[in-house]
Amino acid sequence: MTSLFDLISVNPFWVWAAIGALLLALEVSTGSGWLLWPAASAAAVAVMTLVLGDVVWIGQVGLFAALTIATTLLAQKLWPARPAADAHDINDNVARLMGHHGRAVADFQGRDGRVFVDGKEWAAELDDDALLKAGDPVEVIGLSGARLRVRPSR
Repeated sequence: MTSLFDLISVNPFWVWAAIGALLLALEVSTGSGWLLWPAASAAAVAVMTLVLGDVVWIGQVGLFAALTIATTLLAQKLWPARPAADAHDINDNVARLMGHHGRAVADFQGRDGRVFVDGKEWAAELDDDALLKAGDPVEVIGLSGARLRVRPSR
């Protein structure tokens, strides 16, 4: 155990760099956003030990703790909040069609049919028991799996 402490005291830069790399790897694998700041703080302490040379361990740990707290609080203030789980995903090309208008491609068979919305043809289902003929205007009101839920447009 003594040789481990000797190794750490002789190579503080590499110890802090390893701690920072480990924290960064955990952050990348989890994507939580909380481990990024301790990883950056460990990197800052590693650079500090490289520049200043001999700094007592309690000072290094204290600086790491202070930097971690400061950067986490600052990031919480300045970093944009994560969207709620039910928030609209800008990359979801189907969900963005909500409220768009289009036309029925062919007569609907019961509640099932196809519509042309936003330059593409989509499988669709009627939200109510209305009858849709080819060319009738529709409005997208929801999603049902990969199918658009539509109603006749008013």
